[in-house]
Amino acid sequence: MTVVVGYVPTPEGEAALTQAITEARRSNTTLVLINSSKGEAAVDDRFAEEGDIQDIGERLPSQGIQYLIKRPVRGHDAAAEVLDAAEEHNAELIVIGLRRRTPVGKLIMGSTSQRILLEADCPVLAVKAR
Repeated sequence: MTVVVGYVPTPEGEAALTQAITEARRSNTTLVLINSSKGEAAVDDRFAEEGDIQDIGERLPSQGIQYLIKRPVRGHDAAAEVLDAAEEHNAELIVIGLRRRTPVGKLIMGSTSQRILLEADCPVLAVKAR
């Protein structure tokens, strides 16, 4: 069993990672971090820089967390990557960060969080940044 976290280098992504660490530690399970891009990783501000990923990779073991970091760049949207990872790793929980958006913004841009909440086969914990 695993905890899957959708990570982006934002306050919301950090809030999700922090909560996922807490949940993985509580369940004594592996944390799978997903940071993806549809294919334009070089210009995608949601795709974490290598230094950020290295920092996370150093932080997790120091907190007693077994982990796997996946950074797919294959044309799928972030929701699909998180849902695929949850299925592949038999996730007991998905953790995502939420940001405030207007109803019109959600309608025009869609909502990764909404899709994960609606389509996940396991519980989803949505957290907000402080």
